[in-house]
Amino acid sequence: MAYVESGETGLVSCVIGAVTAYIRENELGPGDRLPSELALSKELSVSRTVVREAFRSLAAMRLIDLSVGKRASVAQLDHGAMSLMIEVGVDTEQINVQQIYDVRRTIEVRTATLAALRRSDEEAHRILGHAQSMRAQFHVPEQVMENDLAFHLEIARASKNPIFAMIVGAFQGVSRQTWPIGWRSRSSDSERSAMNDLHIAIAEAIATGDPQSASRLMAKHFDESVKALLAAGVA
Repeated sequence: MAYVESGETGLVSCVIGAVTAYIRENELGPGDRLPSELALSKELSVSRTVVREAFRSLAAMRLIDLSVGKRASVAQLDHGAMSLMIEVGVDTEQINVQQIYDVRRTIEVRTATLAALRRSDEEAHRILGHAQSMRAQFHVPEQVMENDLAFHLEIARASKNPIFAMIVGAFQGVSRQTWPIGWRSRSSDSERSAMNDLHIAIAEAIATGDPQSASRLMAKHFDESVKALLAAGVA
């Protein structure tokens, strides 16, 4: 791994600022190309090493795409960097699972409300489809989990606010760790079926355009999920 000398760290930050300003001022979108390393090096009077390190930092934040033999381009925003930050926060005990679920509850009650108001028929069909697949694949917990995660992400997308979709997506790494614990902590098939039925009810409220019921049911879902995790000793 190449490292920039400590005296050049400030220059890297300046180049990062210059590149983000260039994207903003030129109204670039996903896939649009940035100036070459050489062009930026000359324009900003810094070495190509500094520009390269700035590009690597921006790529790590998922703001630009770097491909061998091609000019750097503006990336399609995704939840990767935020997801990594949350997972590291949990691993280093700066964030706990209960705090994550508290934030998720706040956000996902809102996404359920907005999805009920804004979803397309196709989105409503996909949301309900994931909930029904959870029920149909009841005895394959891994598939139930995948459909559960997809269910919540689809609702966030149906809210028509891409920031919500990014945040919900960013929580999925931690959710993959906690979901099996919550599933096992529900000690009977009837309790697990009740969880699946609640997802069906949320999907139906969204499909019928009932934001009050959608938000109430989503809040109930998260309250029960936190209760299950607490019962399993997850704080």
